[in-house]
Amino acid sequence: MICLKRMVLAWSCGLATLATAQQPIKVLIAVDMEGVTGVVTGEQLGPTGFEYGRFREFMTGEALAAIAGAREGGATEILVVDSHGNGQNLLIDRFPPDVRIIRSWPRPLGMVEGVDSSFAAVVFIGYHSGTTNQHGVRAHTMSSANITSLKVNGEEVPESGWGAMIAGTLGVPVVAISGDEAAVGELLQRVPGASGAIVKGSISFHSASTMTPEAGQALIRERVRDGVRRRGSIAPVRPPPTGQVSVEVTFKNYRPAEMLSYLPMFERPTSHSIRFTVRDMLAASRVLEFLGDYEIGLSP
Repeated sequence: MICLKRMVLAWSCGLATLATAQQPIKVLIAVDMEGVTGVVTGEQLGPTGFEYGRFREFMTGEALAAIAGAREGGATEILVVDSHGNGQNLLIDRFPPDVRIIRSWPRPLGMVEGVDSSFAAVVFIGYHSGTTNQHGVRAHTMSSANITSLKVNGEEVPESGWGAMIAGTLGVPVVAISGDEAAVGELLQRVPGASGAIVKGSISFHSASTMTPEAGQALIRERVRDGVRRRGSIAPVRPPPTGQVSVEVTFKNYRPAEMLSYLPMFERPTSHSIRFTVRDMLAASRVLEFLGDYEIGLSP
């Protein structure tokens, strides 16, 4: 009887081990461009810039480095999110065939579209610091042309913090980030255990002391590998309590706040800002994406 019990126990343990081994380890890699190695001005950031084509290659190279690092850290499934500009920057023919890629807009969860509770980790590549940061190359939040401040429950939040709170709502930690020292520092304030790859040092809004693309990609691979390996010891960012997510957006111009104040869900605490309260960060993301993308002449 004792032998039979031991056999049953061994069989049960074997099934549990097999189930654990087969459990996918999913990693989402959100890729922006301002924090990519060597990026300093708009000449690298959009289709009209004379260096854009070359820097699309460097952006893609950093995404590929992050993929390699994530796999070395244990990832079995990878989703890449093109989160810069028009969302059509990454050279998708360079990616491994088993990687999925999200492109273009609009999308409800913005830069971290696709994340859900089944993911083990989130990684930020090519990120920049927030609009109220006095340091950092191309520092801005969501829209350098339209937004001067984004707050959640009174606290200023950069893009990395916003994405980390969305992921945290779903119980998913941000384990690694790359960019300049200002961008990396902002995330590490919220996620002290995350792994940071500082690929350039900011001198001014449009100047940096930068690594070469090859060196930057090698560092990204190393730090992403480290972050994904340690995913179990990195806590997700704690989101605001359910039903108490108050978001304040300040616009550069007067009229957006004025027009939005006509809608009962928005308060107007200052001439240039609006405030709204929603259930959680998933709902907050939907509202912010609406504010950024809606216009009356949308077609088709």
